[in-house]
Amino acid sequence: MEKIIFFGLVIPIMGYVLYLGGMAIMNGFNAKEANRAEKEEVQEETKTTISNDHSSLSDELEKLNSLRESGVLTQEEFEKAKNKLLNT
Repeated sequence: MEKIIFFGLVIPIMGYVLYLGGMAIMNGFNAKEANRAEKEEVQEETKTTISNDHSSLSDELEKLNSLRESGVLTQEEFEKAKNKLLNT
């Protein structure tokens, strides 16, 4: 009789504990996958922003060069503006 009570109570409780543990592990895996996807999105946005910054920088340098060539800027002013752009 004691064995029936033992197995009737302990087995369902152990099953429930194992179920909760499995659910916690699966939630952890899902959260890790979501974080990985979010991190990849941020890296992709960063790469896009960096490439846009490089094209913007080259555009600015071209504008400065054209101003220098047209005589609006002196060589010294051109160098100062170029160094300012490159250092930021």
